[in-house]
Amino acid sequence: MQLFAKRPVSASVGARLLALLLAMASTACSDSSNRPVYDSGDPAPELLTIAEPHVELPPDIRRTVLTTTQFDLATVGYQEAEFFISGEATSFTNLSELGSGGRWQVEPATTAPYKTRIVVIRPIDDADFSGTVFVEWLNVSAGFDNPPSWYAGHTEALRRGHAWVFVSAQIDGIEGRDDAVIPLAAKRVNPERYESLSIPSDSFSYDIFSQVTQTLASPSGLAPLGELQPQRLLAVGESQSANRLVIYVNAVHPLYAPYDGYLIHSRTGGEFSRYSLSQSPEVSLPTPADLRVRDDLDVPVLMYQTETDLLVLGAVVARQDDGEYVRLWETAGTSHSDYYTNVSGRTDTGADPLFAVIVEESSIFGFINCTLPMNAGPGPWLFNNALNALEAWVKDGTTPPSAERIALSDDQASILRDDFGNARGGIRSPYLDAPAATLSGEGQDGESFCAQFGVTALFDAATMAMLYGDEATYVAAVEASSNAAIEQGFLLAEDAQRIIAAASLQWRQIEQP
Repeated sequence: MQLFAKRPVSASVGARLLALLLAMASTACSDSSNRPVYDSGDPAPELLTIAEPHVELPPDIRRTVLTTTQFDLATVGYQEAEFFISGEATSFTNLSELGSGGRWQVEPATTAPYKTRIVVIRPIDDADFSGTVFVEWLNVSAGFDNPPSWYAGHTEALRRGHAWVFVSAQIDGIEGRDDAVIPLAAKRVNPERYESLSIPSDSFSYDIFSQVTQTLASPSGLAPLGELQPQRLLAVGESQSANRLVIYVNAVHPLYAPYDGYLIHSRTGGEFSRYSLSQSPEVSLPTPADLRVRDDLDVPVLMYQTETDLLVLGAVVARQDDGEYVRLWETAGTSHSDYYTNVSGRTDTGADPLFAVIVEESSIFGFINCTLPMNAGPGPWLFNNALNALEAWVKDGTTPPSAERIALSDDQASILRDDFGNARGGIRSPYLDAPAATLSGEGQDGESFCAQFGVTALFDAATMAMLYGDEATYVAAVEASSNAAIEQGFLLAEDAQRIIAAASLQWRQIEQP
């Protein structure tokens, strides 16, 4: 049964709305307004209407400018299509102080026309669709659109039948920057295809990201999802996009309730949290460096953090306790970006255990070269689990487990590490509890973003022999740790199988004495 066929423009989606309506009916409540639920004690405001954008196909001039996979999606039963969306977007202004706790009150401010693009990856066969759509706020830190959350978690999306939608919400993804790492912005690669696109300023990015929900769930014209009927719309964004999602959750969600859940992937803090609710040429409204997710939400928010995010990128100042609808997961042995998301994962269709083997690689296709090998640890497998956990939380109310925080020194200036240099505390995995390497989110140097790529240092044969004695013992240790992580709710069985299968490959990769 689909929860809806057309989504009302003033309503939230999915099971949350259905549960609210059923609760109202069962208690004979006379208040029929559709509102988000808050714990603050203040009256919840009426939801505002989200504008539905116009949808059209792009000109058929060369191919879409966005790197998603380096394998043919059709081989795994998927297809990709691009759409242009346009309309009037609004910026926002504050009615209260933009405090660190995130319990803000804002309202729509100025409006301006925009035209941008979305890219949709969906099952070819409608019957394979899970009902879940992840909507990724594309990252523009490098001066072009980049989908790091897709890179990290695409195998989980593909095997479950989820759809994935990429949103160009910011100017740099369309226009580019002169200091871009590589000139891959849409107009710089294919100006003829994208010449009609225009975003007035990033102040309008939040409303653009909201309007996407209308064209996905309740289209009146061309439907980007075709005949698919989404039951859950889940927002995701990494790094700068994660920071913007924190602002979005605090400011925009209470006005419209557009998404059913949020996965905030590797947010930053402190001096690395330079993001605003509104910015030039509109009124500048910067947000606090220690900004947290508001704790009176009506939908789940899962924050997935790496070692790098915590100290190198300053997010330690924004640590917060778990709540009814908030989970903070800090993952040990991980980095902000890693070997899988930068290099190998783009060819991973979800089956070969070789992708779970730890390797030492310091270059990204020769155009970014780091001093040391980048992190090649548990990041993608722990992130797959985060995707699954958020979906289950929204779909059937399965609350994710609370996780131990990564262990820090008393002054919170350094991560406490074991004798091999691996972090203590945090979400555990076989990569640290049956180690074959030192895996860190810190200590990297080199070109461009290398400081965010972490470090890998494989153990030598003598160390492996000292720890495990032989291959069978090592494989058994990996299997035991994998099973423990599954039991704790931090690793999926499918990924555990790949990690266990990779253990023999790992052992044989290291030359034995």
